Amino acid sequence: MAPPAGRHTAGPDPSGQGSAGPGSAGQDEGDIRLSARVFGVVQGVGFRFWTMGKAEELGLTGLVKNLDDGSVSVIAEGPQHRIQELLDWLKSDNTPGRVERVEDTLSAAEGAFRGFRAR
Repeated sequence: MAPPAGRHTAGPDPSGQGSAGPGSAGQDEGDIRLSARVFGVVQGVGFRFWTMGKAEELGLTGLVKNLDDGSVSVIAEGPQHRIQELLDWLKSDNTPGRVERVEDTLSAAEGAFRGFRAR
């Protein structure tokens, strides 16, 4: 019996990276990486959960995690306009807790993530 039309039937991705999927950012040409540290009251208030949700909504890949000094690290990759949208959100009053400042750098995407996760 033939597989349904439109279904991908090839074996596993030999790169081991898997498919980026619709709306997510694989390492496309022009993708960038945001590396940010968020300071303020950002631990114990759902900040990582909400950041992960916002990043997934924007189709970004990356990681958000608490750091020992009370700050939160955010690494996200995707199209520049989506990364800027996440950064604007991180700096807004719409985040849980209270953000006092965000230190951020932008660089070329490395394609190191599959999906977005919180640790």
